Amino acid sequence: MIGPFDAIVIGSGFGGGFAAHALMQAGCSVLLLERGGWVPRGPEASRIDNFVILSPYYAKDSGYLARNGTRRARPLGALFCVGGASVFYGGVSFRFRESDFRPDPELAGSSGAEWPIGYEDLAPFYREAEALLGVMPAQLSPLSTHLAEAARTLGLHPFPLPIAINFGAQAEQASCIRCGACDGWPCPVSAKNDVATRLLAPLVSRGLTVLPRTAAVRLVVGKGRVTGVECVELDSGRRFTVEGSEILVAAGALATPQLLLASDLARHNPGGDALGRYLTRHANAIVFGRLHRAFPRDGLGKDLAVLDFYEGDSWPGAPLGPLGSLQTMPPPSVGVIRTQIPAPLPWIADLFLRRAAGLLAIAHEQPSAANGIDLDPARRDGVGLPGVTVTHRYSPRDRSALRALCRRAREILRAAGATMFYRHPIQTFSHAMGTARMGVDPRTSVLDAAGRFRGLENLRVVDASALPTPGGVNPSLTIAANSLRIARLLVGARSGAPA
Repeated sequence: MIGPFDAIVIGSGFGGGFAAHALMQAGCSVLLLERGGWVPRGPEASRIDNFVILSPYYAKDSGYLARNGTRRARPLGALFCVGGASVFYGGVSFRFRESDFRPDPELAGSSGAEWPIGYEDLAPFYREAEALLGVMPAQLSPLSTHLAEAARTLGLHPFPLPIAINFGAQAEQASCIRCGACDGWPCPVSAKNDVATRLLAPLVSRGLTVLPRTAAVRLVVGKGRVTGVECVELDSGRRFTVEGSEILVAAGALATPQLLLASDLARHNPGGDALGRYLTRHANAIVFGRLHRAFPRDGLGKDLAVLDFYEGDSWPGAPLGPLGSLQTMPPPSVGVIRTQIPAPLPWIADLFLRRAAGLLAIAHEQPSAANGIDLDPARRDGVGLPGVTVTHRYSPRDRSALRALCRRAREILRAAGATMFYRHPIQTFSHAMGTARMGVDPRTSVLDAAGRFRGLENLRVVDASALPTPGGVNPSLTIAANSLRIARLLVGARSGAPA
């Protein structure tokens, strides 16, 4: 038995990293468990074999299978590394809007999705998370400047994305060199403010205990509390147990319910039937348009947003209620294309994409109990956890919202001079949320407003699993802010303040 610690945090992404920060700031002894290892930085980080799905941190033997309706299940990889997905993300750091905390009936439907908190509860933690990540307006590339001008001719209101990349404002840190290895790569110069470099490395120097390449495989329960966390050290196979007064789970919206269900915790929770259900991941796609002329590439390109249709659209065919966001997305490099499709298709694709502009459509999604994860004890992953089958299917409303946003994307691209278009579907679970959701009704939500797992007094969930609805923008900043809020409530409760 290792410990006891004041707190054990399982997972080191936006949820785990920001919780560890708040707990360490309060003087708690904290153990951080992470199934993956530290990601080295330097020139080698920008090599094609370090692109996210080609990197050694993307586990293709994760034990996950994905189903889309009746389609045959396909293997689904999982990302494990210190800092989690933040190491490979593009830095986009949006707040949810006030309306996102009051789900529109067109979105919530009969799902019972209900936020137990409002925007005002997260506002101070949004500000803190933005400061910790160094969020600032992106610097527009020449192509994005052209797209912004085109959008304005249509009466729209484009603006620079809020992004956690240092363009020179943080003098103590390396500045962005616009090398192109940003979204999908670890930053070779650490100018991207991911959780590992911005939060965890400084916390280690202040006493945070990190056990990398160590998987939590079971939470041991006794007398209404988690009494221990059983772990496996990946390199040696050694099994051991750690002990902590408080347990915060932040393994991600697929791995968190996997661990909680594998530990047989649903039976302790009055909303246990919701554990692993209501998975959302955004309905999204990239619309590429080929322009008459090429623009110089400056290494970024994920830098411009159009949110005019966030709350809805009056165009015929658009569904009632909120739609979502549009963001510029640079075309993939020919090196990435070559790894995904056979010759000579990469050469043909490059002819199209070298003059292409891209707009990513991120549509609000309806939570559904039919979407979620199920354990398959007949299959086991590399650490002995039961395999997972992920079932997800978009509703007709989700697909309609995405079509409406893609039509608007084509309109902007056409105004910029595009004449040929290609729509690329996004099939990843990089924005997965909702599988251990907060809520007001104990019968339909796994967590209370303080992030506590109902039925176990010292267990909290602080990652994307907790978000009842997905909003229409990237969720990373909301995960970070909510994690700070929950950790501060925990600190207050330990000191005697009400949680």
